[in-house]
Amino acid sequence: METKEYLTYIGNELKSLTGIASPTGFTKHATDYVMKELRGLGYEPTLSRKGNVHCEIGGQGHPLVLAAHVDTLGAMVRSIKDNGRIRPTTLGGHQWSTADGENCTVFTRDGISYTGVVLNKEPSVHVADEKVEPKEENMEILLDENVDSKEDTEALGIQTGDIIAMDPRTMITKSGYIKSRFLDDKLSAAILIGFAKWVKEEKIQLKRKITLIFTVYEEVGHGGSFVPEDTEDMLSVDMGCVGADLGCTERMVSICAKDSGGPYNYDMISELASTAKALGLSYAIDIYPHYGSDVEATLHAGYDIRHGLIGAGVYASHNYERSHMDGVKNTFLLLQGFVQRELA
Repeated sequence: METKEYLTYIGNELKSLTGIASPTGFTKHATDYVMKELRGLGYEPTLSRKGNVHCEIGGQGHPLVLAAHVDTLGAMVRSIKDNGRIRPTTLGGHQWSTADGENCTVFTRDGISYTGVVLNKEPSVHVADEKVEPKEENMEILLDENVDSKEDTEALGIQTGDIIAMDPRTMITKSGYIKSRFLDDKLSAAILIGFAKWVKEEKIQLKRKITLIFTVYEEVGHGGSFVPEDTEDMLSVDMGCVGADLGCTERMVSICAKDSGGPYNYDMISELASTAKALGLSYAIDIYPHYGSDVEATLHAGYDIRHGLIGAGVYASHNYERSHMDGVKNTFLLLQGFVQRELA
């Protein structure tokens, strides 16, 4: 298959993944999907007790883990108000200002779902005396049901602790732009599934043992806290930051030198950068001031590994995000080049 065909496959995988609601703590349907796709490619993935998907895809020696996460931002029912509306609480670093006016779905523990909309307590400009600040205590979930009291909502089976997922609104334009919620990190999860397909379809003889891990608690800081004991290097494949003072654009692959947890392994970042340069890829080495990744959870868990972080450039993180298929291509090709490079 040509690279273009793999990119089409990755785009379709992204649409499937974002179509599955998976806020942190509610990821079973997403991991079931990933397991099914990997099995369909001829692999034998396993599911950890925690819920992470582990999948060895070949190779021997000098074990490398490639990790992406399938949990997303979201919310949970904190309480039901007397007027039947829901007061939410966030899952992960969710910003309510980016969700004010967004459609959503509430999932009950009985397996029933209800649609609704996220709004602040006084959203109408024709009524409000003053603008309401979109912070958590001012936000409500209005169900698309005829409910006027707490009892009405409870009668639907909704209770404290139920999951609230925002609509992703995923689209890929003719010009290659990708717009969706949760590109962090379902875009990279789709890239890793595409990478697994490339290894299988092209019968790649990997130069080292490679394990893919799809984690489910990254947004709350402990997704990557367990990896195979023999791991030597780990690369988080997450979103690349785009914004003020950064070199990356949506059409590039970003290599992170440092984030809020400190610097990434200098040698590993140098190897990634030299690989990108040798392949003629469009890339940037950047610093992310407000960021943390799965591989940092792995380090905090006590693993003696080298660590790195790359990802397609994503603009407006934790918002309605935007990337580009060129950024996907550069990330996909960097992964190919990195795993095929001669080891020192």
